[in-house]
Amino acid sequence: MDRRNGIGAWGEDLAAKFLKKQGYRILERNFSCRFGEIDIIVADRNYLVFVEVKLRKSDAIARAADFVDFRKQNRLRTTAELWLSQHETELQPRFDVVEIYAPEGERTKKPLINHLEDAFQ
Repeated sequence: MDRRNGIGAWGEDLAAKFLKKQGYRILERNFSCRFGEIDIIVADRNYLVFVEVKLRKSDAIARAADFVDFRKQNRLRTTAELWLSQHETELQPRFDVVEIYAPEGERTKKPLINHLEDAFQ
């Protein structure tokens, strides 16, 4: 199943709405290249933020952010470098993770959303 047509897209939509409510401007979604994909790219007055969205049913085994391992972080950095080479900015880049916990998937009435700023460097 194409992730953009399923639960992954639902989670990214939730994250985008959450970030907009927090005052971020959505610049791009699902930027992809041969190095990888960045779920959401947002900006505020000070930062250009590359956001990885992680959707899980619970944190019983591990937090959602724990699934952004060293390899994934390196792919995100490389992908962000490419995006930055194509888009001039004065803003400070940052990497965030938005964790979404939805025990009943798309039927979850009030998913828990955690925004982890500067999640890795």
